[in-house]
Amino acid sequence: MTAALLTCCDPLRMRRPEPHFAAAVEAAGALGSGVALLDHDALLRGDTAGAVAGVPGGLGRLWYRGWMLPSASYARLADVLAERGSVLVTDGRRYRRAHELPGWYETFATMTPRSVWLPAEPKSMLPAARLAGLAASLGPGPVVVKDYVKSRKHEWDDACYVPDGADTERLAAVVRRFMELQEDFLAGGIVLRAFEDFTGDEVRVWWIDGEPSLVTVHPDVQEGTDVAEASLPGQELARVAPLVRALACRFVTTDLALRSDGVWRVVEVGDGQVSDLPAAVNQGCLVEPLLNALSS
Repeated sequence: MTAALLTCCDPLRMRRPEPHFAAAVEAAGALGSGVALLDHDALLRGDTAGAVAGVPGGLGRLWYRGWMLPSASYARLADVLAERGSVLVTDGRRYRRAHELPGWYETFATMTPRSVWLPAEPKSMLPAARLAGLAASLGPGPVVVKDYVKSRKHEWDDACYVPDGADTERLAAVVRRFMELQEDFLAGGIVLRAFEDFTGDEVRVWWIDGEPSLVTVHPDVQEGTDVAEASLPGQELARVAPLVRALACRFVTTDLALRSDGVWRVVEVGDGQVSDLPAAVNQGCLVEPLLNALSS
């Protein structure tokens, strides 16, 4: 049977899927699709050949649904799979475009907080003066620190939020702490975003081929609850849709939040293959339209 879904294996039982993605595997099986298993840990170690050792050749087109991957690791994976006759629907270039803020920011600039960034290596030191110049380009006010992919919002005061971007000492301390916590997982470099005051929970919209396929709460906000469904005014989906289509990536997510002045804003964009679903969502709600898109 031709596999249409590539996911991560359980590192303790290599022939079984990682438990976090077991429901997606079950949903794919119920729809008559096969699944191939990838060794995520080996891929992160740089052993791409070892990572795909358990993936049969000649599988045709594949969606990946698994743990987050650095853009460079994903590109290597795509290349090795293509050599074996299996093609990831999202190539390495489009993965980076949706996965990293510098790739999607210009497309969504009218609907997302103002942002500037600076490439940086993990565990490097960024001069305070250079950070100050970066923050100055945003204008006065507070800023949020993150890398190209993730923030440390759970360490808000120490590694995320700077009350005044002009406070050079505080800015440098927050960036330094952020980089310490990210360690080798720093993605791309440092991003500074103009702070906007949001209210309520974030809403995640799943887009397949430019159309909204599923709307859920953000996985971070449903902890301890069974709430998975979310709603977004139709006019807001209509505002975001042209931007998603302009990004020209087949499977993406947009996280939106309501600003305190009543305006919906795009907080984050991501490649849908590595975006998480709330635990309470039926995996078939996403897997089925994905597989249908693959066969079209």
